Amino acid sequence: MNTIPKNIWLSIVFIGVTSIATAQQNNSPSEGLIEVAAFGKNQPIGVAVAPSSNRLFVSFPHKEPFLYGLTEIVRGKRIPFPNAAWNKFVPDAPDKHFVSVQDLYADDRNCLWVLDSRQGKFKLLQIDLSDNKIKRIYTFDDLPKEKSALNDVCVDNDKKLAYLSDPGQHAIVVLDLTTAKSRVVLQDDVSTLATPGLKLHLDGKDVEDANGMPFVSNVNGVALTKDNKYFYFRAINQNKLYRIETRFLADETLNAADLSAKVEMVAVTGICHGMVADDKGNIYLSNSPNHAIQYVTPEGKVNILVQDSRLLWPDSFGIGNDGYLYVSCAQIHRGPNFNNGVDMVEYPYRVYKVKLPKE
Repeated sequence: MNTIPKNIWLSIVFIGVTSIATAQQNNSPSEGLIEVAAFGKNQPIGVAVAPSSNRLFVSFPHKEPFLYGLTEIVRGKRIPFPNAAWNKFVPDAPDKHFVSVQDLYADDRNCLWVLDSRQGKFKLLQIDLSDNKIKRIYTFDDLPKEKSALNDVCVDNDKKLAYLSDPGQHAIVVLDLTTAKSRVVLQDDVSTLATPGLKLHLDGKDVEDANGMPFVSNVNGVALTKDNKYFYFRAINQNKLYRIETRFLADETLNAADLSAKVEMVAVTGICHGMVADDKGNIYLSNSPNHAIQYVTPEGKVNILVQDSRLLWPDSFGIGNDGYLYVSCAQIHRGPNFNNGVDMVEYPYRVYKVKLPKE
């Protein structure tokens, strides 16, 4: 998930990209990408699939041409969700309207969690999918809005916590779903920081703006295993995948050094944006330089799921009960701000699905 506010961009020069050739192809290749829906010039970002009903949800940041912020995809068509009123852009009334929907998470209790995050204005909504009603809204009143830039979210119902990446603060935010209080952890840890010297090099060129400033994000993609035991996370401008047991994130007695010592480096994966976990403990993640989707097994082995030229900045993932992985292609590097004012996007924007591995 990677719509990055300006206040978290860094003016560091980056070099190098890890090749997909390091991945171990231990499993049979996928049958290939299948188009699920196309969206014209509306850029899809967040993707979530309800595990019980297989309902598919896709979100869109607020950028022109704007239609809806959050939709349910029904037979390939967009339906505003939870209703049209919430999708009406009214920036002065963020308590009743979406500002710019960034990320989605479908939990194991039939709720959709919606992270609405843009330029210091952010909230997390819990929507009950049994009646499509909003149950609660969290507004993160204890976070420094001028620094924070919440990006991706996972929800741990066992511990009544939400874990969010905050590239703006170079940290993980732990939200108590009961009290609505949040804690900032692993701030400026090696696991949450972009690697100095690592630049995104996609489609034969560095991803940088007209002033030569590169695209950079600190901790960004996150994933939570289905048993809520492990929380995976990583920066975009970094080639390593990390995890930590959620019991340590929940332990408020651990100081910064103690918590950092609990972080495990899982695998070297290359450049990655969004992530998701399946019920076997595999972590699916993108590899933009190689137009691929990879997955990391619980033992740390890196496998290629699919490689396809249509995977242009594969951004956000959802897993259905139909045996498919769903993915949005945001094409962020194809936008005019990274191409001297020229729009290089291959329209229409799309969401695809691909068969999960059998093992």
